[in-house]
Amino acid sequence: MPLFHRQLIAALLFACLSLAAQGQPLRIVSEAWPPYIHTENGVLRGLDYETTQIVLQRLDVEVEWQLLPWRRCLMALEQGQADGILGIFHTPEREASMLFPGEPLSQIDFVLFYAKANPHPFQHLTDLRGLKVGVSAGYWYNNRDFRESTLFTRESAPSHAANFGKLVRKRVDLVINDRRSGHFILAQTGLEEQIQHHPQVISRNPLYLGLRRNAGHDELAQRFASELRRFKQEPAYAALKARYNSPDRPRRAAQPPSKTANH
Repeated sequence: MPLFHRQLIAALLFACLSLAAQGQPLRIVSEAWPPYIHTENGVLRGLDYETTQIVLQRLDVEVEWQLLPWRRCLMALEQGQADGILGIFHTPEREASMLFPGEPLSQIDFVLFYAKANPHPFQHLTDLRGLKVGVSAGYWYNNRDFRESTLFTRESAPSHAANFGKLVRKRVDLVINDRRSGHFILAQTGLEEQIQHHPQVISRNPLYLGLRRNAGHDELAQRFASELRRFKQEPAYAALKARYNSPDRPRRAAQPPSKTANH
């Protein structure tokens, strides 16, 4: 087949994919991870969720949301059952199957939380020797030394809140979580007086809206990044960020998420 014909077919296929994507809601999956995305009284809330909703509404894009365990989120995107995944790290390995807009939604700092009644000093990985660290299944803690270390054991839990529950019951020695998310969950569950975090940052990572590659979302990724940058300069974004940076005690009345969010 002549090169011109192959290029024409490729262009038509891309156009069809783009039209198909525009003709139906964008399907986005994520795992509940307060305060980035979670439910309160059956309603989706969260810093990254609300930011994404506002940006996509401005782009006139309809969205269908679904909360799943993280591993199922990744599988749904891989199998074409989802168009996007909220709250994911941009890694070279993922570029083969995902598009990443040029602007991240937010930035997270993974730190180690400890029970005040059972503190474990931590400055270096060697301080974790022989300990049990609570983790979230399927999470990519973007620190290779931490991720592959054999000095300590890792134990996952069905939810972030469950990890902290295990911490106060001494079933794990430490828990790794994002600093903002960890304190938000502790405020929800009433454990903020019993748990604190070490200041050392294990890894610092931006979170993105990842879109399925080769599905006609290239232009959307560019438009999303541009509009997201614009929104971040507005007072509305500053107010949204402040609201989720300072969880208040009444949030404890909301049901903690029953599932764990990447990453």
